[in-house]
Amino acid sequence: MADPSTCICGQDQPYRSCCGPVHANGAGFGTSAEALMRARYSAYTLADRPFLLASWHPDTRPATLEFSPDQQWHGLEIVDTERGGPLDTEGWVEFRARFRRGGEHYELRERSRFLRVDGQWLYLDGVVVE
Repeated sequence: MADPSTCICGQDQPYRSCCGPVHANGAGFGTSAEALMRARYSAYTLADRPFLLASWHPDTRPATLEFSPDQQWHGLEIVDTERGGPLDTEGWVEFRARFRRGGEHYELRERSRFLRVDGQWLYLDGVVVE
């Protein structure tokens, strides 16, 4: 991480007080669907397989998760959120994530669905937005 005052997820706060606590102890997998989305993006940049699998809904969680060794994440932009707050049980987050793989630049745009189960937000699934 180049700037220690800015979290990997793009929030204007240090990793140690943003996504760091969520990664370290689950921290309820974030206080909202967006917070979990940001923590998952940061976990992808750090190749934090245990966190990603733990924060994935068991109905859709893959058995394994592989990372491309030549993939580098370069930024997250939250495009839109729908619900996913403290009183909700479901929420959606649309995002753009930029990355580089094999010398080529790419952008993933997805509308992700999250469910809150037993007080914890979990990633359920997503649809790629063209």
